[in-house]
Amino acid sequence: MTKQSFSAEGSAEIVAESFTNTPDPRLKQVMTSLVTHLHAFIKDIEPTEAEWQQAIDFLTATGHRCDDTRQEFVLLSDVLGVSMLVDAINNRKSAEATDTTVLGPFHLVESPPRELGADISLDRNGDPCVFAGQVRSSDGTPLAGARVDVWQANGAGYYDVQQPGVQPERNLRGLFVTDEHGRFRLRTVVPRHYPIPDDGPVGRLLDATQRHPNRPAHIHVIAEAGGHAPLTTHVFVEGSPYLDSDTVFGVKESLIRPVTLVDDPARAEHYGTANPFRLIEFDIVLDRVRS
Repeated sequence: MTKQSFSAEGSAEIVAESFTNTPDPRLKQVMTSLVTHLHAFIKDIEPTEAEWQQAIDFLTATGHRCDDTRQEFVLLSDVLGVSMLVDAINNRKSAEATDTTVLGPFHLVESPPRELGADISLDRNGDPCVFAGQVRSSDGTPLAGARVDVWQANGAGYYDVQQPGVQPERNLRGLFVTDEHGRFRLRTVVPRHYPIPDDGPVGRLLDATQRHPNRPAHIHVIAEAGGHAPLTTHVFVEGSPYLDSDTVFGVKESLIRPVTLVDDPARAEHYGTANPFRLIEFDIVLDRVRS
């Protein structure tokens, strides 16, 4: 029997049929859905051949901007809100658990293990502060031995991987283990808001659509503990610009924290810092893994 000739009307069905014998059922589902929605998109916007070539050139340029310290496709996913959508789909949680948000494009190197209370700011660029909190299970049990991975931009709004040779390696990164009460603490600097890298294809897209490239000030956190679902989140600095217009749509109200000024010599001694001192407090609640 002769196969149906290709036509605009039945294009998706014709191409989807070509995946009929795909042995992996998930791959078959993904490719069939991709073709269905992609063809519907093309029929909706009816691009010219020149426009379609422009789209291909854009994706090609996006790939060319990816290297060991930059992931342009992650940036594209972020600014289109896809990263946050994937995060939401894959991190349905209990009401008690801390909200998740995007990983971001700068978790490119492993954070070095550090002792509780260590200073992760190696370049001293920014206002010194303490970042501290407790990791608990969703039933309220403190989680001793939990791992807390932290990374952030400095006081000028740059990550270490953006400034090789300027910032020390592994600057403002640290992997901490909570104490017997599930608590963690570290010294750092108050992060600054910053633009995502906008000198590539994603930046040109934002410019063409009159969108700004900025993110509000934040600290990245990944928390993990045995028997619990890992958590990737941010702590956003209260009062930072762009909290209401984060270019990657990552802000959640529950993740915003103030930077408070504490005048307490005993607490300053506990944290290993001068008094008075700035403090960001952030407790983390993890969901148990369901068996």
